[in-house]
Order: sequence, then C-alpha cells, then structure tokens
Amino acid sequence: MERKMRSGLWISSVSGLLIVAAGFSGCSMFSTANDPVDCNVVKTQTAAGQTDAQIASNLNTAEDKVAACHGAEHDTNKTTIVPEKGY
Repeated sequence: MERKMRSGLWISSVSGLLIVAAGFSGCSMFSTANDPVDCNVVKTQTAAGQTDAQIASNLNTAEDKVAACHGAEHDTNKTTIVPEKGY
C-alpha cells in the first residue's frame, strides 16, 4: 500500500514540475520585446508630428525599430488579388 502511495506521489510531483516548467517557458511567448512594429501606426503618428522617440515610447518598443519603418516601402503581400470594383 505504501509503495502505491509513493508511486502516486512521485507521478504527481513529476507532473507538477512539468506543468511549472511549461508555464515558465510559455511566459516568453507573451513577451512583446521581439514583436514587429506596425509601420502603418508609425506613419500615422509621424504624420501627426511625433518624433521617433515619442512613437517608440507609445508602442513600448526600441527607437531603432521605429526608425526602420521610415525606409523604402515593400509589399509582402504581392499575391493578393484585389477586385477592380472594390467588392
């Protein structure tokens, strides 16, 4: 009987540790540190007269990521077909 209790306790402990480890590793998934900056937002705020430092502060990102949006435009969605009449 004692052997079954130890086995059950061991399995519960290992399962709990795995859940905790998965939780800690998953926390980095929700970090915004490596998220790309929405250049449309940057362009809108630049047009409103804000500096790169102000925009970076508003978006909680680095100023160099904001500055990267001022480069040449590039379209990553070239295969999208847009109807001529807009519907």
